[in-house]
Amino acid sequence: MEQEMIKIVIADDEDIVREGLKHIIDWRELGFYICGEAADGDEALAQINRYQPGVVLLDVRMPSMNGTELIQAAREEGFEGDFIFLSGYSDFTYAQTALQYGASYYLTKPINEEELEKAVLAVREKILHTHEKESNYNQYIEKARLAVIRDLLLGNKMQERMNYSELGLYASVYQVVIYCSYMPFYPAYDFAGLLRTANRDHIAFEEVSLGSRKVILLKGSYALDKFRNCIMHYERGTQKGSPLDSVFVVYGRTVSSIQDICLSYQDCRRLMERRFYCRPNQHVLAPEEISELTGEQGMDGKAMEAYRDRLLDSIWAKKRSLLFQTLEEMEQALASNNENEEKAKHFLIDIFLQVKQAVADRYPHISIPFAPNASIMALIEKKSYLFEIIQYFAEQTDMILRAVGESSNDVIFNDIVDYIDHNYDHSLRLEELASLFGYNASYLGKLFTKKMGKNFNAYLDEVRIRHAVRLLESTDLKIYEISARVGYGNVNYFYQKFHNIMGDSPSGYKRKS
Repeated sequence: MEQEMIKIVIADDEDIVREGLKHIIDWRELGFYICGEAADGDEALAQINRYQPGVVLLDVRMPSMNGTELIQAAREEGFEGDFIFLSGYSDFTYAQTALQYGASYYLTKPINEEELEKAVLAVREKILHTHEKESNYNQYIEKARLAVIRDLLLGNKMQERMNYSELGLYASVYQVVIYCSYMPFYPAYDFAGLLRTANRDHIAFEEVSLGSRKVILLKGSYALDKFRNCIMHYERGTQKGSPLDSVFVVYGRTVSSIQDICLSYQDCRRLMERRFYCRPNQHVLAPEEISELTGEQGMDGKAMEAYRDRLLDSIWAKKRSLLFQTLEEMEQALASNNENEEKAKHFLIDIFLQVKQAVADRYPHISIPFAPNASIMALIEKKSYLFEIIQYFAEQTDMILRAVGESSNDVIFNDIVDYIDHNYDHSLRLEELASLFGYNASYLGKLFTKKMGKNFNAYLDEVRIRHAVRLLESTDLKIYEISARVGYGNVNYFYQKFHNIMGDSPSGYKRKS
């Protein structure tokens, strides 16, 4: 690796001497470059403060400030570089004074080329050795810091002799964040990069790796505020294909003690285990997700039989809306339990294979293109999210209904409207509904406008606002709470839609009602 060039300032009151010093030896070949020059002491001190060179080649006698005064002033202002003194006076007293104030060498004029080269090479060796020691020390401190942070995250016993303050780890408040790729096997955007611009000398946060996980330890209220601002982007929704759209983030509780950092990290670990139960396009899991779990198992043999029978009853009755309602309830029930991903997948595999067998037994003369059991099991095992498996159930049961003979188009359309009326508080999109009910999205959009006299989005807004009106009239919920309950993630968008339909703001309507 190429060594970094060392900066040098040349200070002498004679122009011809300065010019000669610039060319007497090949500075670049020796690893130096001349960053500045000065004709008097004041100018030299300004150059030193400006460039912080590694070496100053300095004449002892200069106007405004002599060499010994200059070196003393530079040291008082914190300059740590080396000085090589030059003088036309071979006076031992000058040499003693120069060396006393920290000069590395004292050379007499006229300057001997070999002596100067020998002096600057010796100074260069000294500088590089110092840099190497500092680098090794900094690397050691960084390794120690990372080891200590890992211990704090994992809840290992704190070391009594460790100076946590010196490592920059003490703060008024802490919070742990874990981030990874939103889609498995795809690279994630460097989420820590959003915070790194304000992280000089590890003031705002620390970043470590634990296994394959990227862990961020936020320190202090400024870091937490900056992180909350980042999370607000997700609450407003991410643009498809943007860097933020590629990231999945979990964060733990805030703690005020360094000993409790492990509690925030434990929250993150539990939330990472809950990732399977995320909703579509959900990029963030907060500690509240854990507290809202019911704790019910919901995945025993009795529950499996109940869901299997409800799905089969919907198929026998050819009730598409009831079928999708059952899938919706099953998804919500599973998402609120404490079971892990593996058990949930096995539970769903058992239900589907039993439904498949029951349909085959009831309609032995109908050819239904089911995949082999092994393929079905492998497909469900590979799914990353619960909602993907529920979507697969919906597609397969739709295939069954089409094969055994479904209801008329009017009945199916009524089922779609009924489904909207019961699921308006979810994220509903025309494309997803079309897929669920076996329609082409463009055709369903035209059919919706023809039958309802308005497009899909307008009808969905009316349903949501109708329910919002009921909540305004019958509850004391805050406006933003009502907005969320009727399916609007953005409260400003809710205000706009409410005013368009009702001719008044939600708060104005509530006052009048």
